[in-house]
Amino acid sequence: MIQFEELKLSLEELEPDIKDLKEALGLEAMKKEIGELEEAQTSPDFWDDMEKSQKIIQRTSMLKNKVSAYETLVSGYEDALTLIEMGDEEEDLSILPDAQQEVEKVRKELEEQRLATLLTGEYDANNAILTFHAGAGGTEAQDWAEMLYRMYCRWGERHNFKVKTLDYLDGEEAGLKSAVVLIEGLNAYGYLKSEAGVHRLVRVSPFDASGRRHTSFASLEVMPEINEDVEVEIAPEDIKMDVYRASGAGGQKVNKTSSAVRLTHIPTGIVVSCQVERSQHQNREVAMKMLASKLMEIKEREHLDKISDIKGVQKEIGWGSQIRSYVFMPYTLAKDHRTNYEMGNINAVMDGDIDGFINAYLKQESLNSLEKND
Repeated sequence: MIQFEELKLSLEELEPDIKDLKEALGLEAMKKEIGELEEAQTSPDFWDDMEKSQKIIQRTSMLKNKVSAYETLVSGYEDALTLIEMGDEEEDLSILPDAQQEVEKVRKELEEQRLATLLTGEYDANNAILTFHAGAGGTEAQDWAEMLYRMYCRWGERHNFKVKTLDYLDGEEAGLKSAVVLIEGLNAYGYLKSEAGVHRLVRVSPFDASGRRHTSFASLEVMPEINEDVEVEIAPEDIKMDVYRASGAGGQKVNKTSSAVRLTHIPTGIVVSCQVERSQHQNREVAMKMLASKLMEIKEREHLDKISDIKGVQKEIGWGSQIRSYVFMPYTLAKDHRTNYEMGNINAVMDGDIDGFINAYLKQESLNSLEKND
């Protein structure tokens, strides 16, 4: 039947790309490394160095996940092909919708795995630390900041990443003034680094009795969580520590304690805080990791040789330089100003469906990189 024949052709067009992906991933080399790591784990003295053994286990798990994902892709391709051939042989058009769905699943998974191969930056595989700030505009901007906070938390959950709120400062009437979220998962930073910048909202404000249209801004900072094996030198005398009590509606999102910690890096004016852990010591440890991550991210972004080269308070991204606009009226649209990628289903976007924006940015950056190297 022609419908199944056309669908089969569209599926078979993906086969060369699936084979190319195997080479791009270095699948055979990965399997070899897994074997070597598993052999190392059988050594009698494997657990003598707990830190080293944990890293080996984490590395083994990461590689196995990549191999498993590729094998699942191949299996999905074969299952889709079998379903198409069965429908064609039996001339059963009722199978066609399921077959089309399976082909689309293969196409989408292939695209995601191909994009993951573009994440070759030093920290791309790391967890991501997201910091939200409401712009000027009071309650309206603070509500918008909370909407963004929810959007990225939902994105993390959609990808089965672990999402943990580290700090949350409530807005005066609604929303939030600032918040910090840790998203734990493979390539979390690689995907989310493109989301850093100013996000602009246009809507009829629910806080305006006159029903006027408002434009609000909120900024998002994205940093990689720096692993403990990366040395970041921060002099103790350069840090000022304040202890405060977590309070407000944010207590619904974090554990209320009397030992929230705020650290100020005196040479740069950078401030980080954490209130999620139960003890002052734990909150300080988390805050120190956040500070190290932020300093490292600035160092890399500014192309500096060392941390001590960072001078003065880092300027916030200007409100005029928004990366994306979200329009709720008179029509609904989310549009990225760097790639021109847009999506009309604003409710889906606000519910964490932002992979299209992330993928468009990664593709554009990859093309730009290829053009520079030509």
